[in-house]
Amino acid sequence: MSEKKEPSVWQGFKAFLMRGNVVDLAVAVVIGAAFTNIVNSVVKGVINPLVGAIGTKNLDSYSSCLKGPCELAADGSVSSGVMILWGSVLGATLSFVITAAVVYFLMVLPMAKYLARQEARRKAREGTKEIVEVTELEVLKEIRDALVAQRGPGRTES
Repeated sequence: MSEKKEPSVWQGFKAFLMRGNVVDLAVAVVIGAAFTNIVNSVVKGVINPLVGAIGTKNLDSYSSCLKGPCELAADGSVSSGVMILWGSVLGATLSFVITAAVVYFLMVLPMAKYLARQEARRKAREGTKEIVEVTELEVLKEIRDALVAQRGPGRTES
């Protein structure tokens, strides 16, 4: 009796890693991490000063007191009351939106256009092949008919 050998754990793990989805996800995580510093710099260098023209340059300082009186200690922590720090949420949201926009417009959109062009080229090549094959077949039939006509009606094939 021959026993069917099951794949080893290492082989299964290797197959898992080599799937396209896992590789794409790993690339996305690395690219996202690389964009984090750029996005944070844009938020701190451009967005915060624009917001600072209206109020303060640091979005983290925007807050509301839910249950007063709200007092801040010297180290910046809330010593009394319940404070909602909505400025930090706004900053994080802006960072996310900017990151998503950069990834979409610089990576996803160009890749989608590239893949669409490749698909259109592939379909055009397949369409051309079909037309050429049909045309060649028709030409061969015409050549056959012409040869049969040249032999004349009384001649038969041997």
